[in-house]
Amino acid sequence: MIISNRARVRYAPSPTGEPHLGNIRTAIFDWLLARHTNGKFIVRVEDTDRARIVDGAIDLQKHSLEWLGLDWDEGLGKDGPFGPYVQSERLDYYNAAIESLIRTSDAYKCYCTEERLAKLREEQRKQKLSRLGYDGKCRGLSEKESTELEASSDSNVIRFAMPTVGITEIEDLVRGRIEFDNALVDDFILLKADGFPTYHLASVVDDKHMQITHVLRGEEWVSSIPRHIQIYRALGWEPPIYAHLPTILAPDKSKLSKRHGATSVLEYREMGYLPDAMLNFLSLLGWSLDGETEIIPREDIVKHFDPSRINVAGAVFDIEKLDWMNGYYIRNMETQELGDVLFRYWKEFQPKEFERLPSIEESRTVASLVRERLKTLNDAAPLVAFIFRDSIDYDKGQLIQNDMDVQGTISILDACAEALSNIEPYSADSIERVLRSVANNKNLKVGQLLGTVRVSTSGQKVSPPLFQSLEILGKERVSELLSNAKSKLLSMSNN
Repeated sequence: MIISNRARVRYAPSPTGEPHLGNIRTAIFDWLLARHTNGKFIVRVEDTDRARIVDGAIDLQKHSLEWLGLDWDEGLGKDGPFGPYVQSERLDYYNAAIESLIRTSDAYKCYCTEERLAKLREEQRKQKLSRLGYDGKCRGLSEKESTELEASSDSNVIRFAMPTVGITEIEDLVRGRIEFDNALVDDFILLKADGFPTYHLASVVDDKHMQITHVLRGEEWVSSIPRHIQIYRALGWEPPIYAHLPTILAPDKSKLSKRHGATSVLEYREMGYLPDAMLNFLSLLGWSLDGETEIIPREDIVKHFDPSRINVAGAVFDIEKLDWMNGYYIRNMETQELGDVLFRYWKEFQPKEFERLPSIEESRTVASLVRERLKTLNDAAPLVAFIFRDSIDYDKGQLIQNDMDVQGTISILDACAEALSNIEPYSADSIERVLRSVANNKNLKVGQLLGTVRVSTSGQKVSPPLFQSLEILGKERVSELLSNAKSKLLSMSNN
């Protein structure tokens, strides 16, 4: 089923911490549906749970959306016709809905104390009742009883008068027909004692006033369906279309959590994943193009996105697949673009990996050396940091290759230094030809000679392609490094 009308969807983060992968996967699906239908993607801040607000949390949400390229149309600093887009600034809307619901007896004041409610829950657990929750004590209060409680109580909440018979049903885009027995749902709170609405009331009122056409949210909200639909009915409003998304699972099929590794999308940015790879990967956690294709350009995901192709089953977060996908995107970047990306990444996340931070021009130069070896941007610095180092601490065990000794290694260094000093032009191809010739003349295995040169010029047993690295280091620097390695061996032999 392809949705052709212009969808209005909302991503509604709470400022309670970093945006985890489940949140961002929902934002991606919202954005894809909006862009697929030429609709609107709205960001609404749901900050009515005042006790859990974390300073800076919404900035993290904004940075996550920006990093992934999920541009929004209204909210989060962008004006629109249905603002404000922060729930704590929309209390008049919720109060008007409460007044309407009380007037039609679909809501009522509840004066029960926390002590009574705790005792009620304990009794219900002991009796193992099938229906847990509020028992409706204040629902049938007389006018006199209400007046007396109003006078003696410090505070009250507003509860919804849930129907006690019948069923609530919806046709979910992902799960098909979903039904709930109304008798099993308690009279839930709409307005808290602090005057702020609960999620149930605020989300319904805002979705209505912001003309939201489709609500995509995690499957943990399935149990809220009867509450939300009944609020819509009581207010005489048409509900939006719902799509409850599958949970993101860890490899062991448990719910993904911090113990399985990073769960904030910004952590993956710091770990060196590319935004296009991350969007591609997360979009396939529950949705598919054809069940087989895995590398899908952003514009193609937008073109073909269809929420009816979202799977009901939980989607497994496979870090090895993400690594493979990220490596694919790195290998297919233009060299200059990869260099620019590496420059920004090193500057922000890995400045201490370098003795001297590469310039943007130098980053572009070394990008081609490491492109084929990277799964993440984080992998690059250890490979190329030696190029930007003034000195190298040599390890004797690495300098002297298998079946070689100190004098034999010094002889190799002298021969290589002399041969390389005469190269014109000083290019990777010429360097390779000369070094292979030296190995042949000395009856050495090429691997032995190249291993000696690699450790001498990089201090590493593993480095980017050697000949290209030597070209980038330059003739004078290579000569200096070979001389330093020789001096190190001489000092070792004299001790």
